[in-house]
Amino acid sequence: MGLDKVFKAYDIRGVVPDEIDPGMVEAVGAAFVRVTGASSVVTAHDMRPSSGPLVEAFARGATSQGADVVEAGLGSTDMLYYASGALDMPGAMFTASHNPAKYNGIKLCRAGAKPIGQDTGLREIRELVESGVPDGNGATGRISRRDLLKGYAEYLKSLVDLSGIRPLKVAVDAGNGMGGRTVPSVFEGLPIDLVPMYFELDGTFPNHEANPINPENVRDLQAKVRETGADIGLAFDGDADRCFVVDERGEIVSPSAITALVAVRELAKYPGAAIVHNLITSKAVPEIIAEHGGRPVRTRVGHSFIKQTMAESGAVFGGEHSAHFYFRDFWFADSGMLAAMQVLAALGEQDRSLSELLAEYTRYVASGEINSEVSDQAGAAARVREAFAGRDGVTIDELDGLTVGTDDWWFNLRPSNTEPVLRLNVEAGDERTMAAVRDEVLAIVREG
Repeated sequence: MGLDKVFKAYDIRGVVPDEIDPGMVEAVGAAFVRVTGASSVVTAHDMRPSSGPLVEAFARGATSQGADVVEAGLGSTDMLYYASGALDMPGAMFTASHNPAKYNGIKLCRAGAKPIGQDTGLREIRELVESGVPDGNGATGRISRRDLLKGYAEYLKSLVDLSGIRPLKVAVDAGNGMGGRTVPSVFEGLPIDLVPMYFELDGTFPNHEANPINPENVRDLQAKVRETGADIGLAFDGDADRCFVVDERGEIVSPSAITALVAVRELAKYPGAAIVHNLITSKAVPEIIAEHGGRPVRTRVGHSFIKQTMAESGAVFGGEHSAHFYFRDFWFADSGMLAAMQVLAALGEQDRSLSELLAEYTRYVASGEINSEVSDQAGAAARVREAFAGRDGVTIDELDGLTVGTDDWWFNLRPSNTEPVLRLNVEAGDERTMAAVRDEVLAIVREG
């Protein structure tokens, strides 16, 4: 069955039906109940053609162990987190996020949206599926259906009040993903002139991949913002847990600038609080957090590290360079919609354009993530370390890959967990310095 291939670090994901099929998912449902000890679980799913049958299979497995299943139906991943938090029960979201149509998967969480990864239950679930889940001891659980979209929208609006902002024209590219279902509900009744793009739910993604981290997939939104004179553009990924922002000029906004902006807003509510950022976010982020009286906490890349560090430090907010934004008030879970609402509030509470508003949060020049395919990741990283180690004013740390820096620039070089690739991020005070550091590191990485 190749379970090692589909049980990833944080979720289950693979090609349907070759790697993931209803029989396997039914076993996952049963194992999930045994591992969590749940008496009831909540499910939601995205618009992929394979999602409905997989949800049904999961429910068969869960009810066979005596647990009740609340089916929330079509929804975003952050709506499932809301459901798990508000109903206080473990949850299962059926989605493959930004992956192509032939993929599907399951994101699992414990009650209160606490993540389940390899070290927090996913390994035990896989082992149970592999060995065969024992039969349940007694009555079969019941399946009920419940519309949670309205409650989700109302909860987000209770966290960020947009009712009093100036009218805004907002272009939204849902990429035929779940933003097409959640955005109209959240924006209903607000002073927002919505310009919808690709809101039709279609798991074959007929217009472009629902993966806005790739600039190719944001081009239509950029053009629409310029064409309609929108104040802002929002691009969601397939399961709408990530949100990328485009300013009124049609320029893509760095997620680091969004992290800094939201951090300042959260610190106004919670003075002196901790804010978590991963080590690839801009150097401006910890600077701005500290300037506003907050406590910046640096962590590794990846949602399990962010959530764990937030819980340990009592942080109110966390941001990643990949446009994942996490909120203590949202059960420490990530929500692209909640981050978007924070940006809309900041924009609508004053009269400047978004590019003017964000200028104060953008201090440095970044390379963006550059991938290099290398057969020996460790060897290439060691060559880079050796090349920079003896230089004046250089600091090196290895919290997550290799981070090298001076007062004027820094870079991080880290291996992919899933492919023979090294990922490079460089930032400096000016374009020329950034390009020089970037080119020097790439030349060492790619030599031979």
